[in-house]
Amino acid sequence: MSKLFRLMLSKTQHKNLFRNTPEGSKNKSKSVARGNHQNIYIQITSEKTSAIVTECYLCKPITLIKTFSMIVGIPKEIKNNENRVALTPAGTQELVKRGHTVYVQTMAGEGSGFNDESYIGAGGKILATAAEIFSVAEMIIKVKEPIEQEYKLIKKDQLVFTYFHFASYEPLAHAMIKTGAVCLAYETVERVDGSLPLLVPMSEVAGRMSIQEGAKYLEKPLKGRGILLGGVPGVMPAKVLVLGGGVVGANAAKIAAGMGADVIITDVNINRLRYLDDVMPKNVHTMVSNEYTIRELVKTHDLIIGAVLVPGAKAPKLITKDMLKLMRPGTVLVDVAVDQGGCIETCKPTTHEDPTYIIDDVVHYCVANMPGAVPYTSTLALTNATLPYAIKLASQGWKKACNDNMELRKGLNVIGGKVVYKAVADSFNLPYTDVKEFLS
Repeated sequence: MSKLFRLMLSKTQHKNLFRNTPEGSKNKSKSVARGNHQNIYIQITSEKTSAIVTECYLCKPITLIKTFSMIVGIPKEIKNNENRVALTPAGTQELVKRGHTVYVQTMAGEGSGFNDESYIGAGGKILATAAEIFSVAEMIIKVKEPIEQEYKLIKKDQLVFTYFHFASYEPLAHAMIKTGAVCLAYETVERVDGSLPLLVPMSEVAGRMSIQEGAKYLEKPLKGRGILLGGVPGVMPAKVLVLGGGVVGANAAKIAAGMGADVIITDVNINRLRYLDDVMPKNVHTMVSNEYTIRELVKTHDLIIGAVLVPGAKAPKLITKDMLKLMRPGTVLVDVAVDQGGCIETCKPTTHEDPTYIIDDVVHYCVANMPGAVPYTSTLALTNATLPYAIKLASQGWKKACNDNMELRKGLNVIGGKVVYKAVADSFNLPYTDVKEFLS
């Protein structure tokens, strides 16, 4: 709930703060001063609310400030071999010191190296089950999209902040519409320049991992061609084809080149290719992407990385089923775009437990949560990016935060049973509602 308080500051030191409310000063308050002429943080413990004083009283008198508190829930991820967690103890402390309450499901952080005690030490509270977390929380922060057993736990008007990738899985879209929740997707939070700040860190991890995993599955015991990515003196290295020159593709090309492979990266954006040509090592070559070129390249390349993204929508199918016949036996395909439907026609989501399958003697690696295999790195990289947005949502509420911040506004996909992100509506021929109807 949002409230207004009149503050009267002493004229001696920042630490002497008194709260003057209509009820008088009978409720005690606790304050922390952050140095001269800087923000002062005030936590009114009896009201479970908090405030940021944005002007120092030595510069200007302070009269009214707005406060907002939120109950935040962090459930344990339950997707197959998903070991990431949506909030670290450091992030927990940042929310708690702003007056928010953070509930963490027991052992939610274990896979990433954070035990329950570290969350408690940061001011968080531990609950035993996901049902308890979802029941008490106003905002749920996750890593991966809710799966079927979580659908029934999500409440009407509850804010769910996570990766959704709706366009790749229609049942999820219908389930979230049915809940009446507010679904704010990491992957469609977008800056003015078109960059996707909450997708970038996991794209960096997945791009680098795609080469790591691809190199492994090129080994003969794993049904690959039996070729070493970097070759050796006197023996040619493997050939790597990267489809897409975005964050995933650039990171994949960088690692493949570093391992000594001969790399081609394709994209439809010639300006992007010019940039990549400038910054990439000499063993990375750029080509404009089109069907004819791809058909020719798949005949000679050993490892092919699918790294194509259309924000919020299904990925285009750049490699069709008939192209598999053109590839050499043991060729490895890694489709990083699998969580958006995949850019390889024969792609279907797999898990870390059973990551590959073979069609026409071509190895397919299509794990939908690749970064979950390196949870320590992935969790820190993800939460570094998501925490500032989570703080905004918790401190202002989703409506004000999305009104004030265009980046967050573009993250809204489903609100109160209505689809408010056009690419998702178009993917499944669902009615589209302008997000402005909920923010006015």
